[in-house]
Parts: sequence; C-alpha cells; structure tokens
Amino acid sequence: MQHKAAIRGVYAITPDEANTDIMLAKVEAALQGGIHVLQYRNKLANHKLQRQQARLLLPMCRQYNVPLIINDSIKLCMTLDADGVHLGADDGNLAEARQRLGANKILGASCYNRLDLALAAAQAGADYAAFGACFASGTKPNAPVAALSLFNDAKHSVNIPLVAIGGITLQNAPLAMAAGADAIAVVGALFNVNNNAQQIVRAAQDFSAVFDMH
Repeated sequence: MQHKAAIRGVYAITPDEANTDIMLAKVEAALQGGIHVLQYRNKLANHKLQRQQARLLLPMCRQYNVPLIINDSIKLCMTLDADGVHLGADDGNLAEARQRLGANKILGASCYNRLDLALAAAQAGADYAAFGACFASGTKPNAPVAALSLFNDAKHSVNIPLVAIGGITLQNAPLAMAAGADAIAVVGALFNVNNNAQQIVRAAQDFSAVFDMH
C-alpha cells in the first residue's frame, strides 16, 4: 500500500485452510466481492505454510488495493513487507510492536470485552481496537462476550477505529454498525459457504452493502 489505510468496512479474516489453492481461491472471491481489509490468520498452519500462503496473498491484495494484515507475527509482516499486524493480549507489547513496525504499518489489537485495553492500545500507538465476541462465535466458541454498548462507550474515549468481531452475520452486522463499529470482522459467514467462489463473492458484496448503508 502506498499509504497506511484507515480500518473500515468489511474486515475479512482467512479461514484455517491447509490447502493453499483453496485459500487463494476463497480470498480472491472475497476481494472480488469488495472486502476492505484482509487479515491472514491460519491457526492450523506451521510457520512454513503460513509464510507460503501469506506471500501468495500479498500480491493479490495489492491488486485490489486492500491492506493485508498478518495475525500475531511481526516477523512475518516485516519479512513480506505486508501492511500491518494484529496482536492479541498475549502476543507482545503494543508499544514495542509499534516501534518495530515503524509509523507506516497498521497495528491492530484485540481488546476482547475491555475498554481499558482499547484505551491502552490507542495510547501505545495502535491503529484500531477490536472488541469481541460480539455474538456467539463458531470460530472461537469460548471467547468472552463483548456487549455492543462497549462501542458507544469507546467512542467517547478512544480516537481510533473500532472493529466488531465474533459471530458476525448479515443479520446482526447492522446491529454492530449501529452500535458504533467502524468495521465488521467476518470469517465463517464469508468463507464457510461450501468452497463456492460465487457464493463468497455474493456474501462479500452483501456485507459491503450493510456497511454502505450506515
């Protein structure tokens, strides 16, 4: 990316997929459908496969002018010159991450259901804070529940974009947007559609339409 993109709209997160061809086909369909951000996360892949998959995803994202954010790994982000990294609470110090990444990379932080973590993330130089699980999540069924009222509370004290994650569907996405989310993170509702590329394109278009309505 030529400049650091603001986090907004449909924030797609890759599924746990060992087959790289299937992963690439799914992501390309989502890009065709108009997603705004892509996070590469594959918890089932070893470091070698993660490197291979992310390296192939990067030029695809560049083609669609969509930032590629790497989950958990500053090293992989810097090695590939990806657009940013997303860190959970146990994935390292955010201020140190900002220092390593420099000013031009995106830094995102999982803040779960805690406003104090979002405040700390903003202070440490994060570019966005993610709250979740906003709804029951198939990807992370044991995730803490984040009340939608958190977004309204955060809007008054945090000056960075807020991402809603966890169980986001076409039916409940408008609730998250109305509550104050700047972006909606989707995994299952976007990618778990029987490996059908056209259905993924349509799902991405539908999610983009929800965002455009707000």
